[in-house]
Amino acid sequence: MSTGSRDLREAAGGPLASRLSPRYLEEHCLIPLAVDPDGSLATAVGRPLDAGVQDELSRIFQRRLRLVDVPAGEVIAAIMSARRVVQTEPLPTTASSPDTTDLALDDLEALANQAPVIKLVNVLMLDALRMGASDIHVESLASGLRVRYRLDGVLQEVSQLSDQYRAAVVSRIKIMAGLNIAERRQAQDGRARLRLADREVDLRVSTLPALHGESVVLRILDHAGHGRGLDQLGMPADVHRRFSGLIRKTSGIVLVTGPTGSGKTTTLYAALSEVNAPGVKIITVEDPVEYQIEGVIQIPVNPKAGFNFDGALRSILRHDPDIIMVGEMRDRATAEIAIQAALTGHLVFSTLHTNDAASAITRLVDMGIEPYLVAATVQGIVAQRLVRLLCDTCAEQYHPTQGELAGAPPTDDSRPVYRRAKGCDECAGSGYRGRVGIYEMLAVTDEYRSLIARGAPIADVRRLARRDGMESLSVAGWQTVSSGATTVTELMRVISEEDAA
Repeated sequence: MSTGSRDLREAAGGPLASRLSPRYLEEHCLIPLAVDPDGSLATAVGRPLDAGVQDELSRIFQRRLRLVDVPAGEVIAAIMSARRVVQTEPLPTTASSPDTTDLALDDLEALANQAPVIKLVNVLMLDALRMGASDIHVESLASGLRVRYRLDGVLQEVSQLSDQYRAAVVSRIKIMAGLNIAERRQAQDGRARLRLADREVDLRVSTLPALHGESVVLRILDHAGHGRGLDQLGMPADVHRRFSGLIRKTSGIVLVTGPTGSGKTTTLYAALSEVNAPGVKIITVEDPVEYQIEGVIQIPVNPKAGFNFDGALRSILRHDPDIIMVGEMRDRATAEIAIQAALTGHLVFSTLHTNDAASAITRLVDMGIEPYLVAATVQGIVAQRLVRLLCDTCAEQYHPTQGELAGAPPTDDSRPVYRRAKGCDECAGSGYRGRVGIYEMLAVTDEYRSLIARGAPIADVRRLARRDGMESLSVAGWQTVSSGATTVTELMRVISEEDAA
């Protein structure tokens, strides 16, 4: 039978589910669906069911079980819906149009604080944490709420909640993040710290008014989930060796570049962990502080209080640091202070949003930094992307077409292995599990400094880098493809035409 949202709601209020208490259904995140033609009981489960519960259900219904995997959020939402049928005071519901969602503030608070709503939101976050999602997207559509998780950098839909849950779920998230639940026509940003499944998790919450109501994005900052050293990032041996040398210099600027979600902050945290020692004072300024590092002074910026990157950096310089990490060089003021810090004997780590390593030089000059200052301070630049790794359980080997290999550079590998994604239960049908970085690294030598100081075109810097043997992101990516670790399709997803040039 189908296990769509409507079928689940009908089953949750049906005669089979009525033999179990709503609390039991919620606790084990399950709904008995129907008796199969072979006499077994089809049961929707939102998470793995232990053997004891399975035995108990078989005894109650006197039937074998056939477990049907369903997103946990949909199971809990269906149970909530069934509970409202028998409640004497039903939860307020809202119409699809945002103009008709003007519930009183007291009603919104009561709605958001009801136990089933709290349970539903907690289940969505627990599932995201269990699956390793980096973000939860709760999006208002005409039909209700769509819930998607960003898994390995790609959004995947996990639940569809009907319109009656819109106000409850959104208000619950806003209360958790300390936002104004009565304000639904302005974007809001907030933060929350929770303890989920014995793990401390920070959430960065952003709301946005849309056509059919508010949409919410929750960025998950899992303090127990980072813990990566430099040798765990997947850097090629040569890049790892040269980068390790860069981060041990006594002064200058080391930059990590790439688009949002390319793993820049993870690389910087790994670098900080590598150089963190009792004799070294490290101070970071971040927005926000994503992970805590023992022994490092980490400072979150607070724009609402007027405490921005440039102001924080000025204060940091008076605290005698050896190493400074700036979460991102966003503007000229921040870049100027970072340059000054590097000139006065500090080592500065930071990030920029550029396509490749050489473009970071142009970005700094475009910010208003004099070329001779860029040449004098920048020690090296690492550009990176993250590509998804194929699921080893289901990936299959194949022979790619000439069209697929059209962008591949010449290779010395006489026996490349090409594989493609297939999909199985282990990878939730995506064909991929986990990610690995691909890197290009430009170590700034005197020859580069001469080019940069006289304002030479960036094309000249790239030509010098190729002459010196720097592998581009494209070359690094194709090496990952030909080793069978990822696919041509995945590489094309993360590498633009500019990167491949």
